[in-house]
This record gives sequence, structure tokens and C-alpha cells, in this order.
Amino acid sequence: MKTKLLLLIMLLPACITKGNTFRIDNAVICHDKNEPMAVIKAIAGLQDDIERVTGKKPTTTTGKHKGAKVIVGTYGVSRQITSLIKSGVLKEEDLKNKWESYVITVTNDNNPCLVIAGSDKRGTAYGIYEVSRQIGVSPWYWWADVPVAHKETATVDFGYHTSGEPSVKYRGIFINDEDWGLKPWSATNYEKELKDIGPRTYAKVCELIIRLKGNMLAPAMHSCTGAFYSHPESKLVADSFGVMITTSHCEPLLLNNAAKSEWDSKRDGEWNYKTNKATIAGKWEARLGEAAQFDNIYTLAMRGVHDEGMRGNLPIDERVSIIQQVTADQREMISRHTGKTITEVPQIFVPYKETMDIYEHGLRVPEDVTLVWVDDNYGYMKRVSDENERKRSGRAGVYYHLSYLGAPHDYLWLNTTAPVLMYEELKKSYDTGADRYWLLNVGDIKPMEIGIQTFMDMAWNFDAFDIASVNNHQAEMLAGIFGNIYKDEFQHILDEYYRLAWSRKPEYMGFEYEWDDDEHTGLRDTEFSFANYNDAQQRLADYQNLADRVEAIAQALPSGTTTRESFFQLIQYPVQASYQMNRKFLMAQLNHELHADGLTAEANWAARETQIAYDSISSLNKRYNTMLNGKWKGMMTIPPGYTALYHKKPEVTYTDVAGEKEPSGLLKPNKANNELENCHVVNLAQYTNKTGKVNIIKGIGYDWQVVQVGQPCEAPVDIESSTKAAVEYTFPKTDKDSVDVIISTVPFWPLHAGRGNALGVSVDGGEKQIYNNKFAEYSRRWKDQVMRNGAECRMRFAIDRNRDRHTLSLFMGDPGQMIQRIIIDWGGLKKTYVGVSPQNPI
Repeated sequence: MKTKLLLLIMLLPACITKGNTFRIDNAVICHDKNEPMAVIKAIAGLQDDIERVTGKKPTTTTGKHKGAKVIVGTYGVSRQITSLIKSGVLKEEDLKNKWESYVITVTNDNNPCLVIAGSDKRGTAYGIYEVSRQIGVSPWYWWADVPVAHKETATVDFGYHTSGEPSVKYRGIFINDEDWGLKPWSATNYEKELKDIGPRTYAKVCELIIRLKGNMLAPAMHSCTGAFYSHPESKLVADSFGVMITTSHCEPLLLNNAAKSEWDSKRDGEWNYKTNKATIAGKWEARLGEAAQFDNIYTLAMRGVHDEGMRGNLPIDERVSIIQQVTADQREMISRHTGKTITEVPQIFVPYKETMDIYEHGLRVPEDVTLVWVDDNYGYMKRVSDENERKRSGRAGVYYHLSYLGAPHDYLWLNTTAPVLMYEELKKSYDTGADRYWLLNVGDIKPMEIGIQTFMDMAWNFDAFDIASVNNHQAEMLAGIFGNIYKDEFQHILDEYYRLAWSRKPEYMGFEYEWDDDEHTGLRDTEFSFANYNDAQQRLADYQNLADRVEAIAQALPSGTTTRESFFQLIQYPVQASYQMNRKFLMAQLNHELHADGLTAEANWAARETQIAYDSISSLNKRYNTMLNGKWKGMMTIPPGYTALYHKKPEVTYTDVAGEKEPSGLLKPNKANNELENCHVVNLAQYTNKTGKVNIIKGIGYDWQVVQVGQPCEAPVDIESSTKAAVEYTFPKTDKDSVDVIISTVPFWPLHAGRGNALGVSVDGGEKQIYNNKFAEYSRRWKDQVMRNGAECRMRFAIDRNRDRHTLSLFMGDPGQMIQRIIIDWGGLKKTYVGVSPQNPI
């Protein structure tokens, strides 16, 4: 079904069969007195939503009512739902033995009523909030202040709507690296009496999760925050909403060893199961004793403290043996505390970082345990299930990042993960069995809202998306909030926003690496050029254009509601802050270059521009933290991480006696002054398909389109013996005897054990050369690739200068490779990673 019909996220629920219109604001909500608390909470939410829309709050009853009514009930609990099944209003097969499913219908009789029936407590809650969406209340009404339009009446229109079961069984978010946003906001503003993230904050988080049709939460767990279980009401709040608690890879059996209240090495000894088993096991026993009565998803095995590797510096064979014992002991505890057969309790094993080595060295994970594959923290899945793993009863899941703190560089500030990349990597996982558990690292929740929405919508109904439509999802979401007249404009803004961040995230503009050697540590000038290329000027011009466009929309939006504030949070702040961060570093670089050339007045101008950009970021943050009477005070800052410096103002040189002078014409893209004249930039869309599946995919890559050769989950091909090209391009005549072919690919991890990312290249039918992007995590090659979102190779080919045209042939080795740029160079091109677009070649 087309995205346009399916994904008006903020206003209209999915897959609704139009039928009977029902006015809901003057109806009484009827439910059984035995309904679970999660359903009662959702009913209260619906009451509030109707009041938000109409100003009138409907009443509820657990008794009979003869007038207009909404019947809400859970299968197996509600007597009214049982009666409606018997009378044929509801089909039992839509609810019985279904996971988190619901039916919404308007009865067609003399006394029509709206029926919301769920297969279980969360299914019922999802159905309730689906009605809220249709009357115009966004899941983000509180977290992003999405305005609710006032109406005199609130009506819904349903025939017989069945949700079906979700694509992924367990779906949720992980609050992480909360030190610079959620924690200071909660501790000094929202829960200032507690001075921590606690039950009041988690109530809002859990409500959001349920409204997004999620069902699990991994709570904040840094040492700056009180551990989730240190505030006993928090677990009660989560349970009251029907939200399951899961934990990150480093929190076995719900124990947060990063928090001193949970594990203090001075008090408890070393976190080492070989030498301190009794203390560690005692901690787990105590935690299960207080938490096992609730719905949880248990993380098995163990790493070191917080995000460290396993303690003890043990050989790999012994680590395997110890983790094997740890897992067996944990499963015995879980079964004993829950009173359930162990295969009935959801458990996960997360092979994250060094734990992947232990797993691949022979660790035997029980078949009913879900294997949760992780990305490399930068959006690229490191592993998917192989043929044997796909047969496991526990299936597989994913742990994916929109935010990360770690080497080679953190990105904790803004949401810049392209939706197409997210879809492509999640599809690989989903198609190979990862349909049991999806967890998204969202940092502080804000400003990741639109990325969270995309992820959660895919987790709920993955088949509603495809590689072509996913890139439209967020523009349609924004259009649903702020008006369809802006839909095309939103699409353009988002495409440009993600494209510019693809070549360099705003957090990376200091061109520093974190936790690295002296050569790569510290702020430095960028790889964009003012002197010989147009990319620095063009980048600034593109960002300024985006900033101006969002400003124009903001000024046109109505005031007097939260519309402008919501727009600022969802798109205006990210765009304008990105522009100023780029402006800050590029102007500092220009200052350095002009000063070195003796142009001191011009250098002074660039120094002042650097200061203005730095101050502009502060102003944007202040606006964020003070709007809406300070609702989000403390939420927005530029997270410094532990070693990053990008939040600082770079050093510039200012000469007092020189005055200031804007460089004439320098900041306007100058396509005549460049070193790209002796090359041909291939238009990826103008190919000849020789064999295999070849697709042009928009919404990813340096030039915002790539050519994908083959499908990721297909079997690899013997590239050495392959004789049929998958795709061919032509390029023009040159008077040179040889050319360099420069190919940039998207830096995916190999999907098949022992493989790489192999691609064959030949020119004019000559000898084939092989490019195989193989790398090790944390190597220099890998660090450069994830910072640049690209892997590049250069190959030299002899050519016949008398030929009028030449043919470039590409051979598929490992299917699914995405090629984002091809340049035929016959003039000694020095730099290729940014700057040139085949749609507007220089």
C-alpha cells in the first residue's frame, strides 16, 4: 500500500477501512471492571485526548449504558467483547491467540457504538490510541508539543479495521548518554524534587512508547543517573502502562553495574565471575526477587563494568567457558524467580563488541534465547543470522543507534541518520530472521523524534515500507502536522539536511577523532576546500538555503498555539543548528587560510563570522530551553562527550589594526576555479543493466542517489571467474593512455562469514581488477569510512586513446553493494570524497 495512504502518522491511523462515522465526544466509554491497568491508563488517555480536541471530557462506566457509547475491552477479560463475538460483530480469529492485535469497528444497528477490542492488554491500548490519532492527537503531543486542532465535535470513521500482529514482537527504545539532556532537564526542571530521572519522567516515556505501538523500554543507565530500580515507583509506572523493561548489553539480569548504588567495586569487589561469583550472583538474585513479578526481557551473559570488556584478561577459551556457566546460572535463577519454564520467558543475548568474539569462538547460546545483532554504532549492521541461526526458536533481533558515544567520534547532538540507510540495514536483518526484538538507542529522546517515529513504524508494520517510499516517511509526518501545502518543501529540506550530514555529521566538523593518537586528536581544519574546489562554498550555500527555508516556513505558521514551537523542535532547530556548526568551522578554516596568505582584513571578517556562528548556536539552545515557559529547560545543549571538542569555538587569528573586509566573491560557489576539469563524473542513473538486479536508490549517498548491484541476502558470486558484467557505463574520449577509476561505496559490513565487499571493475573489456572492502573494527580504515560514510578505491587502467567512447564494466561479487560515486580521472584528481554531483557536474 502506498506510503501516502498508509503513513500520515500524526493524523490518520493505518489500514482503516472507511465505514460508519461515529461521534465520540458525547459518548460514554464502557469497559469491564477487570480490565488490566494498562487498558485503564489508555482509556484515561483517550478521555484526555477528546478533551484536548473538543474541550469536553467523556465519562466512563463499568456498568450498562443505553446511549452513545464506546465499548473497550480485552479478549478473555471483557464480557462485552465476548458477547460481541457471539453476536458476530467481532471475529474471534482476529483476537484469539494473537499478539498485541486489535479490532476497531462501528456497529451498524439501531444503536451504533464504537468498539475497540484487543487481543491482550497492549493490543487494546494500541486500539485506543489509534482512535486518538484519528481525532487528531499525535503521539508527540507532549514530547514535541505537536498542536491539537480544536474541533466542536470529534468523530471517527471505521468499517471493520483489524490491525494484525506487529512485524516485530518486542519494540522499544533505549535512553542512553543522558548526561547532557534528559538528566539535567529532569533533575533541574521536570523532577527537581527528586533531582533525577524518576517515575514522573518514565510515566511520560512509557506513554510515548505505547502511543508509538511499542512495548519495551531500556531505561537510562549512566552513572550520573540513579539506577532505574533505585526509585521503586519507576518499575510500577512502567508496568501500569504495560511497558516491559529490557536492558542494554551491559546490564545482565536487570542489574546496572554502572551505578554505584548497584555495584561499587570498593564495596562489592571486582566484577569478575571467576573470582567473585557469590557476590555477583547475590546481586542478581536480589534484583530478580524484586522485579521478576513484572514483564521483563532478560539480558544474559555478562561484560565488564558499564561498557567495558569482560574482566580478568582471560584467554578466549576460558572466557567462552565462563560465559557458558554464567548463562546457565542466570537461566536457573530466572526460572526459579518467575516460576515459569525458562523457554516461556523472553531472554536476549547481545554479541556487542568483544562479546561477538566470544560468541563466534564457540559460545553455545540456548536456542530459545534471542540473538540481538548490533550495528557498528554508526548505522551499519555488523552481522545478521546465517542459515543455521535462522532456524533457532528464539529468532533474532537488532540493537540500532541514532545516537552514540564512542570512538572514532560521538554523535549525541542531532538526528542525522538517513531513513534509507536505517531501512536498508534493518531489512537485511528482518529478512534473515530478526523479527523478535528491535531496540533503538535514542540518546535523550530529543531531538530524535522523527527518527524514532520512522523506526517504530517500521517495527510495527515493516511491510508498509520499501526502499523507494521510506525516504518520504518523515516529510509526510511533518506535512501531517504542519500542513500538506509544505509536503514537497519538507521533502526537499529533509533530503538536503540528510545529504549534507551524510558526508560529514555536524558533530564531526572539527575533523577530530576521539580516543585516538596525537596525530588525529584535536580540532583541525576540514577536508572541504575554499581554494581549489567549490565544496566549502557550496556546503555553506546549501546549508544557508535550508536555514532560510525553514525560517520562512516558521514565520508563515500560525502563532498563538504550540505550532511554531513544535516546528522548531522537529526540524527548524536541527537544520539551523547544523548550519551554524558548519559555518563555525568553515569560517575558522577560512580565517586560517586568509591569514596565511596575508589577507588580514579578510581573515578578520572570517574570524568575526566564526564568532557569530558560535554565538548563534548558543542562541538557538537558549531559545529551545526557554520556549513554552521553560518546559524544556536543561534539555538542549551541545553534548561535549568525554573527549570531543566540537562544541568549542575553534581558534582564529584576529588583527586589530587591519579592520574587516568580506572576501569578494569567495563565498559564492565558483565552478570555474577547480581541479575537477580533467575528469568525468559518472551519472549513476545512466547505466546499462547487463545481468542481475540493479537499482537506483534515492535518499542515500554523497549525491543522494546510489546504484545497488544485487540484493544483500543473495548468495555471493565468485568474482574472479565471473565473466558477465552486472552493470556498464560509458565515458568520453580522452587523449591520455590511461585513466584512474575512482569508486566510492557505502561502507557496509560483509554479510557472509569470511567474505568482504567484493566488486570487479574493467574498462573496454580489458583485464578485471578486484576491489574488496575488508576492514577490521577500530582500524584506521574503518574509522575513516564511518566518519565519511564512504569507502574509496582507485584503480588504473590502460586505454586506447583513439576510441571515441569507453565502457566501464562492474562485476558483482558480494551482492547488495551500493556505489555512491564513480569518477573517471585522467588529470591527477587529488580529492574526491566531497564536492561533485553528477546532476550538476563541474
